Amino acid sequence: MNTMLAGRLRLDTRTFAVEEVPIPVPGPGEVLVEVRAAGVCLSDIHLIDGSLSPFYPVDAVKASGAITPGHEVAGVVHTVGPDVKGDWTPGRRVVLQAGQACGDCADCLRRMACRQPLTRGVDYDGGWAQYALAREDTLLPIPDHLPFDQAAIIPDAVSTPYAAIVDTGAVRPAQAVGIWGAGGLGAHGIRLARLVGAAPVIAVDPLPSARERALLFGADHALDPLAGDFAEAVHEATAGRGIDVAFDFAGVGAARAQATSVLGPNGVLVLAGLTPEPVTVADSIGFCFNVQQIRGHYGSEPEHVEQLVGLAAAGRIDLGPSVTAHVPLAEAADAVARLEKKIGDPIRLVLTP
Repeated sequence: MNTMLAGRLRLDTRTFAVEEVPIPVPGPGEVLVEVRAAGVCLSDIHLIDGSLSPFYPVDAVKASGAITPGHEVAGVVHTVGPDVKGDWTPGRRVVLQAGQACGDCADCLRRMACRQPLTRGVDYDGGWAQYALAREDTLLPIPDHLPFDQAAIIPDAVSTPYAAIVDTGAVRPAQAVGIWGAGGLGAHGIRLARLVGAAPVIAVDPLPSARERALLFGADHALDPLAGDFAEAVHEATAGRGIDVAFDFAGVGAARAQATSVLGPNGVLVLAGLTPEPVTVADSIGFCFNVQQIRGHYGSEPEHVEQLVGLAAAGRIDLGPSVTAHVPLAEAADAVARLEKKIGDPIRLVLTP
């Protein structure tokens, strides 16, 4: 068999379809992975609807004008290309990092390891396919007892909020944390904030089902942002001090403005959800007087994925409840529609080739 099924997005027309394409052949330093699970992320939806475009498309994408989405991928090693130095024997279970350093730009040369400017499934072909190519330095082994679907969603769905909480937000035990948006990123943000000792953890979401889920995932309070007594509820939950670290995982301008309004002294707002909307600070004098901050955040680093694989393998975090449903690869378009329309209020849909 020389062909495989793969989801292909035409970048000029933004039309998506599952097609039969040639199985890629690994080049020097590359490994061909047989995909067992691939997450469907809101970023994939943004790529398909045109609100997100490749930042640094590789030559193959430029030439074909198409991309295979999917940056949350787990599977087994199938074929090893030439000059691969690691012990990537066929059959080894692996998870793929969501991106890779280009090695060519000034940032790579200056820092020796940049923030993965090439994103899998955006700048080069991803894992919505039966097979996917991976540079060997982007592979991470996973233990036999860690299911493929749970491993697949660690890059991005889990690692992005993890990096936002432990690094950008630098959350410390006993700090009051606010999580705006209890979807794919926020639901994990709730669990991770609790894991690092935040107290209280306050989830904020307009959907009643999302608030119920937030409480099941470990939130101490789940608030409706549209409630008239919202500010009073935050005041009561934090014993009057306000929120120490707030996270916008929804990517909504109104959420950012609301989060800023309930920050406590020295409070920090972390922008983890992506939106082109401006950030508005209604009381800029009070913001300055209270020495508050707004910090941008994007993605995660390879070490965050490695740490999370270790935490999941050790049983410190159970990602089973995060997988809302499994969808056959051939029905990828249906999975896209379900996430875009929030049918069933999914955390993560996982494609299974």
